[in-house]
Amino acid sequence: MTQTAKLLRLAAATAAALALTGCLGLGGGKPPPSLLSLTPTMVAPAGALASGTGATAIMVMEPETDKRLAVQRVPVQVSATSVAYLKDALWVERPARLFRGLLAETLRAYTQQAGAARLVLEDDQASPLVTTRLSGRLLDMGYDAQAMTAVVRFDAFRTGPKGEVTTRRFESVVPGVAAESGAVGVALNRAANDVAGQVAEWMVR
Repeated sequence: MTQTAKLLRLAAATAAALALTGCLGLGGGKPPPSLLSLTPTMVAPAGALASGTGATAIMVMEPETDKRLAVQRVPVQVSATSVAYLKDALWVERPARLFRGLLAETLRAYTQQAGAARLVLEDDQASPLVTTRLSGRLLDMGYDAQAMTAVVRFDAFRTGPKGEVTTRRFESVVPGVAAESGAVGVALNRAANDVAGQVAEWMVR
């Protein structure tokens, strides 16, 4: 192998290593020790069947958010007018998408437990035949530094088979949470499940 070929191979290997470091380091910094997610506390049992028509199925839409929640970082309300992001905390994907999945799974489990299993779809499985839809706006899924609380707040919109729309705001606050990624992640998961359970009860009653 010529000296020129060796130099080209070394340059290519260096470039690949730098590219990988950039991906894992999220802009040059160290990656977080773990990624945060939402784990449903209500889960439909394995083998459970659900079927239905467009009139009985429920479509869960991905909630809208503001730019503060449009990233994979955990927002921290520092003051009434100031927002930062929690150090070493990163969601596995966008909060709105995680919350949509949690809502859908909680609805599946809730209808199963109620003895009236309904077909629950998410909007990336979109079917124009589904007439009952759950949409809304995820207002908060973050940490309040002054109050030391984890907060999940969701404005839900329920559209019925005849086009009727009902709205309701849901909220869950977990107090006494230390400002570190593990504690905040656990608290946000608890709060999000609480809100999802409230929404499921509201949707099927």
